[in-house]
Amino acid sequence: MRALPSRAVRTAFIWILAAPFDGGLRRRSGVLRLPPRRVSEHVPSDGNYEARVRASFERQQFMHTLGARLVRVVPGEVEVELPAREALVQQHGFLHAGALATVADSACGYAALSLMPAGAAVLSVEFKINLLAPAAGDRVVARGRVLRAGRTITVCWCEVTAYDGANERLVATMVGTMMTVRDRGLSD
Repeated sequence: MRALPSRAVRTAFIWILAAPFDGGLRRRSGVLRLPPRRVSEHVPSDGNYEARVRASFERQQFMHTLGARLVRVVPGEVEVELPAREALVQQHGFLHAGALATVADSACGYAALSLMPAGAAVLSVEFKINLLAPAAGDRVVARGRVLRAGRTITVCWCEVTAYDGANERLVATMVGTMMTVRDRGLSD
């Protein structure tokens, strides 16, 4: 552990930076990131989870409008790719924050759905996005991952990375809360 210099510490606040040894958050390029998983720790309730997630994604007209596609689906993890195009940029030529938030929300939601029982639907309850850098490049990829899956509430994490040729840059992170909806006439 390392404490900040005394001039940075006030009596009301004490900041301590720690380097966890248990696989917790890691600092990389000034941004806290979750360590990568080598193998998914989640077990899906539905053996047909991938087909169900892909079918639900295909029914999302807004994803078609944006040009997003579902790249990867494993239990508790989903990747959504969004190619950059002129219709999705803001006034400075960067991908619009709304487009980034949309693909990050979908990546979190589908990561959660991959662990839900057959017949259940997923709805976003809350999310918070941090826009870390301008999203410039050829495409962005939103990687959603379940942090904790409960019976009704699932908490997810997403990292959105922009790619420009061989260069990549983390441009946004999201924490999302997803709800499992049962017996309400909805299904994904």
